[in-house]
Parts: sequence; C-alpha cells; structure tokens
Amino acid sequence: MPKLVDHEERRAQIVDALLRAAADTGLHAVTMRSVAIEAGVSVRLVQYYFDTKEQLLLAAMNRLTARMGERVRDRVRRAGSAPTPRDIVEAVLLEAVPTDEESRIFHLVHTEYAVLSITDPALGGQAFLAAPDEMEGFLADRLAAAQQAGDADPRMDARQEAAVLLSISAGLGLSVLLGQRGADDATATLHYHLGRLFPGS
Repeated sequence: MPKLVDHEERRAQIVDALLRAAADTGLHAVTMRSVAIEAGVSVRLVQYYFDTKEQLLLAAMNRLTARMGERVRDRVRRAGSAPTPRDIVEAVLLEAVPTDEESRIFHLVHTEYAVLSITDPALGGQAFLAAPDEMEGFLADRLAAAQQAGDADPRMDARQEAAVLLSISAGLGLSVLLGQRGADDATATLHYHLGRLFPGS
C-alpha cells in the first residue's frame, strides 16, 4: 500500500529548506533548484507545491511570522499566569534580538525580504508593512494599559513610544546580525530603556 503524503508537512519541508538556503547564501541567490537540493527533493516537486519563487518566498515569510508569534507567546507564558503589560512588551521586543540559530535565520531572512520587497511588487510590499503597523498598535495598547495601572510613566505618548521601541529593537537586532554587539549587550540595552518606561516594575 503506497504511503500517504502529508502535503502540509511536505510544504513545510520545502519552506524550511528555503530558509536554510537563504540564511547561507542570501535570498537573492536562492533558486527553485537550490531549494530542491537543500530539501532533498526534485525541482518538479518544489514546483508542484509552489508555481513561482515569489509564492515560495511569501510562504516562507508567513511561516517565519507565525513562528515568531509562537516564540513571543512562549516568552509571555514563561512570565507566569498573569503577565503584566511590561512582561508582554518585553517579550515582543526581545524576540527582535537574534539569540539562537532560529531567531538569527528569522531576522536575517526577514531583513533581506524587506529590502527585496521594495523593488519587487510581487512580494507584497504593502502586506509586508501591515505587520509592523499592527505590532505598533499592539504595543501602544500595552503601554497605555500600564499607564492606567500606574506602572508606566504617565507623561509618555504611548503611540510614539511604541514606534520608538520597535525602532530600537530592530536596530539592536541588526547590530547583533552584523556582529557590532552581542545578544547579551543588546538585551541589556532593551532592559535599560524599559526600566525608564516602567520605573515601578
């Protein structure tokens, strides 16, 4: 009896192969053939699941985004059964710092994708910009909740501070990728700034 194929598992196998290849050679150098080689399958099989390289790239970004969300939720769960707004804000920001191989691949490929999407409309540049906007609103809501609870500086503009926090974390993450600073140093910088926003926590 022939073995049943789990199509979602096979798609995930191909997408993960793209991420590994992109982390090694860069997204610009990835081809359907190089992904097939990395996945240990035929080019025809890759094309069966993804008609174009653009479809494969979009699937990879969706997988990365979903996995990052899982990692943030794991961090929040580790904070306890009743996480504070600061716990949640900190969990989001710390995921912007590459601290292990999975997060290094995420941020490396994510950065490359952002650059490529500027010049290639097929990669969905506008959709790519929606996620940071949503995250900014999410952080602003958490900061406002902390202000209402008396745990954060009441003078700050929550929306503006959310934009600042995302910019700081993105810059620190890039500095780690470039080897300018270590992950521990970047994490300490984030904790320093959060300590100013949440003086009572």
